[in-house]
Amino acid sequence: MDRLGNVIKSYLNNDDEKIFGSARGERRPSHDPDLDAAFDELNDFLNNDKARDEPGPEPHAPPHGPETSNGTIPEELRQDFAELGVAFGASGTECKDAYKKLLKIHHPDRHAGHEGNMKKATERTARINAAYDRIEKWRKG
Repeated sequence: MDRLGNVIKSYLNNDDEKIFGSARGERRPSHDPDLDAAFDELNDFLNNDKARDEPGPEPHAPPHGPETSNGTIPEELRQDFAELGVAFGASGTECKDAYKKLLKIHHPDRHAGHEGNMKKATERTARINAAYDRIEKWRKG
């Protein structure tokens, strides 16, 4: 509580330059290592966020259609990519992440208390598994 009180006093005394840095945006170390660590973490996050916002090449949008090392993606897999909720031609990592996320959401054990919901979850999980298996089987070719 003392730290919070000191921060509030700093605001009220218009002493924020001492805690948050000069007007140029530079932050000077405070007397609180936790506060310093929090600001360093925030700066790292904000700097990484800016790097993600910079334009770069599209990850899966080649000019002549989706391709991988195994060749052009068969049109039959379009529905499987949609089942996973990823773009047609998404990378293996994107597919795997989406697959895991969907399994966590739709796992039948999460719906064990309601028979109807459990049945729907079981069916959805089977479709998710089948879609991911077909995509991976094609990738391994």
